[in-house]
Amino acid sequence: MSAYPLDSVRIEKPWGRHKLWPGFADPAPDAPPVGEIIFGDEDAGVLLVKYLFTAEKLSIQVHPDDAQARAAGHVRGKDEVWVILQADPGATIALGLTQAVSADALRAAALDGSIEALVDWKPVQAGDVIYSPAGTVHAIGGGITLVEIQQNVDLTYRLYDYGRPRELHLDAGVAVANLQPFAVGRRARALEPGRTVLTEGGKLVLEQWDWSGERALAFADPVPGWLIPLAGTGSVDGVVWRAGECWMIEGSAVLTAEPGAKCLFAYPLSVPRADLFG
Repeated sequence: MSAYPLDSVRIEKPWGRHKLWPGFADPAPDAPPVGEIIFGDEDAGVLLVKYLFTAEKLSIQVHPDDAQARAAGHVRGKDEVWVILQADPGATIALGLTQAVSADALRAAALDGSIEALVDWKPVQAGDVIYSPAGTVHAIGGGITLVEIQQNVDLTYRLYDYGRPRELHLDAGVAVANLQPFAVGRRARALEPGRTVLTEGGKLVLEQWDWSGERALAFADPVPGWLIPLAGTGSVDGVVWRAGECWMIEGSAVLTAEPGAKCLFAYPLSVPRADLFG
């Protein structure tokens, strides 16, 4: 068995915030805003966990799938799941396009800025869960706190950035973009009391745990899972976990959760669900 908390890195971003989320210390008022807190690195398994804190829109971007990424020399592509923790009134996320277009039309829209109206801005609220597969043209809007679970690779093709002086990747991005409207994924479903599958398909499964007490977790080595405490406290093999942490668990472990605790648990789609709990 191996279970340990992952180190985190705070990333300052111009679109970030000074008010973060319970479990994270706010930056000083005169310090740059924090946009991301990332758990792990490119060597920490096939998935990566991060929190995002947005005051402004992020760039309109797209990620390649596994085959496209490997053809470009990367280890894998990038599917993402977003769990919305907080959203200001009117907050939105862009997912896909409002209409089918050609590759040339998408490129032209990115160059003249009309891509802002071409992407489909959808309202979001706390509790929403969105699976964004590779190829989805997307952008996270301002006023949102979310947890992102993604395939572990630093690979983003930026199509448009509202005039910010950052590099764009039009050729690569247009080449991998899905040129259609976004297709809504599968809905959440309860497996048993206190255990809900929020999303499954693509590259990963994401569950939410609201149970309390003690349970035994068993993975077939060497496949890991990622425990993401959102609220409350508990333990892994007697070591306390708290909100604002992220744990990687391999093999077997005894988990406890105090009443009121709430966790996410992510693992690769290849893991048989029947193997999770004894």
